[in-house]
Amino acid sequence: MSKNIVKEKSVRFAIRIVKLYKFLTDEKHELVMSKQILRSGTSIGANIAESNNAISKKDFLSKLYIALKECSETLYWLDILYQTEYLDETQYRSLQADCEELYRLLQSITKTIKTNLT
Repeated sequence: MSKNIVKEKSVRFAIRIVKLYKFLTDEKHELVMSKQILRSGTSIGANIAESNNAISKKDFLSKLYIALKECSETLYWLDILYQTEYLDETQYRSLQADCEELYRLLQSITKTIKTNLT
């Protein structure tokens, strides 16, 4: 059940990231960091989706760890975009909250799976 919640949230977050990418490139004319956050922000959900076809529990856990790392990278890019004034505080806080929620969900899921594997 948790996997479905995290999958749904990651898809919604990826859509927000795609819209952020469009905003950054069209309105702010920012081309480098926008690609970085597009890659990491959409990779979260892609790795969660890929975990559904894992060949083992260890492979499943590995894909979720990758999603967790991509979440962490996305938080980094959000911080940089905010501190360089490409995002205002409202935009930043909203995206950061969604990303941190995904991070906490993934952290909980990976911890539980790892405990069950040992």
